[in-house]
Amino acid sequence: RPIRLSTANTYSYQKVDLPFQEYVDQLLEPQDLDSLGSETLYFFGDNNFTEWGSLFQRYRPPPFRIPGTTGAYSFGIAGSGSGVPFHWHGPGFSEVIFGRKRWFLYPPEKTPEFHPNRTTLSWLLDTYPFLPSWERPMECTIHPGEVLYFPDRWWHATLNLDTSVFISTFLG
Repeated sequence: RPIRLSTANTYSYQKVDLPFQEYVDQLLEPQDLDSLGSETLYFFGDNNFTEWGSLFQRYRPPPFRIPGTTGAYSFGIAGSGSGVPFHWHGPGFSEVIFGRKRWFLYPPEKTPEFHPNRTTLSWLLDTYPFLPSWERPMECTIHPGEVLYFPDRWWHATLNLDTSVFISTFLG
């Protein structure tokens, strides 16, 4: 079955369609340290609800709600070291089904220091160690069955520490 992949950079999202088996066999591997975000294909969002319908029918979302909003699901499968670099959008939450996902968050008034086409892994290795403690983000690692809420307009980046399966719910 075909799936749609997105590039993992902050300000542009090229879309590439390919068979799910090809993604698993060739692209679901540890992140290459030298890859740019525009070269890193990531399976997240743009889910085909017909083909993945049985998954979403069985999924029991966490009981969190914001009055007046409805949730839209995005399902993802990603290799270790991959992730999405800093960006922001409306509120939501993310749940890890398998693997571990590290999150880095800054409030809306504090723009992180990052290059929009560098991967989260390169940021973690090249920028993060040199940030003074007061410039570092809030961070946590979520494990299977754990959920992280991300508020409206908060900057965030993710790093999959293992091969990970996850579902995010965007509230709007």
